[in-house]
Amino acid sequence: MIKEVTGDILLTGAQALAHGVAPNDHFDRGLALSLRENYPSMAKDFRHYCHLQHPSPGEAWTWGGVGNVRIVNLMTQEPAKHASGHPGPATLHNVNLALKSLAKIAKKEKFTSMALPRLATGYGGLDWEEVRPLVYNRLGDLKIPIYIYTLYKKDVKAEE
Repeated sequence: MIKEVTGDILLTGAQALAHGVAPNDHFDRGLALSLRENYPSMAKDFRHYCHLQHPSPGEAWTWGGVGNVRIVNLMTQEPAKHASGHPGPATLHNVNLALKSLAKIAKKEKFTSMALPRLATGYGGLDWEEVRPLVYNRLGDLKIPIYIYTLYKKDVKAEE
């Protein structure tokens, strides 16, 4: 069941939160920055993972923190062209592959619920009307509540 909601995704009651990043992302903008500020060890672990595994766009990496926090980092964007640069744009191809990976992870880890933003539409640069069908296609068959935060309202808990 997919439900589009309004609110602050950081206040979600969902078991897992998924968001889009690039391989070797610095987590310095948007939701990624907020996640880095709330979970600094996640950003550090992500850098370590990228250094060792060299992930490609379209892959996903899951991080677990204190209090059973689960964050799935979806590689929706192209990597930066050089180490100090910002990530490249997201592509529908990368989003589709990352969502396919997310569905597999959700089944394997038996997630009971998930939250995600309008994936790849902020700094990723994609149009939500093109991304939305991919989300519904890849995640719609999961038998868990999935909350898509389509409108951000700081410090407002969504009606999940």
